[in-house]
Amino acid sequence: MSTELLFPTLVYRALLRTRASRDGVALNARLLKECRQLRLDDAAGRRWSAHHYPNGYTSYASAHRMQRLSPTFAALAGEIDRHVARFARKLEFDLGGRVLAMTDCWVNIMGRGAVHGLHLHPLATLSGVYYVAVPAGAPGLKLEDPRLERFMAAPPRAPAARRANRPWVTLPARAGQIVLFESWLRHEVLPHREPRERVSISFNYNWF
Repeated sequence: MSTELLFPTLVYRALLRTRASRDGVALNARLLKECRQLRLDDAAGRRWSAHHYPNGYTSYASAHRMQRLSPTFAALAGEIDRHVARFARKLEFDLGGRVLAMTDCWVNIMGRGAVHGLHLHPLATLSGVYYVAVPAGAPGLKLEDPRLERFMAAPPRAPAARRANRPWVTLPARAGQIVLFESWLRHEVLPHREPRERVSISFNYNWF
């Protein structure tokens, strides 16, 4: 008798450690300053967020290629590239000689009551988030089992079920941490209940 693990969903997590610093603190401080300054400068983004992202700010619809606009974000992209390469090896991708490259990079600032609804990232290969500032009690990244819609007549999981067998898993957010996943994996962020802002940078990679 044997039980095999088939069709696993891999998620990658790591703390950012830059080439110039063992802990990435200096880069993170610059990123936080630029994220907040971008919100002040980005009138179009603030207007879009007022309608589509209540109590928060995102540059998703206005400045979504920050790695091309800011040397600080370009430095972050260079560090993330190394982690993406490691994750791609774990996934055993055959890229046919192509390179996974960052295509999009944008800022998210969640105020109290802001929420990211359940979604995925179309037309991307790998997606991820880098946490810039995470106050205590801020929500993590909630991931959905991609087979959930096919669970016909399946009983609920036991309360103490292993994480690999749960239909939903929430990964705690931590400042300075990178999380990578395949872009078809649906995910969400529950409402932010804390008075201090939760600041993150989202991004996509593609090989086309």
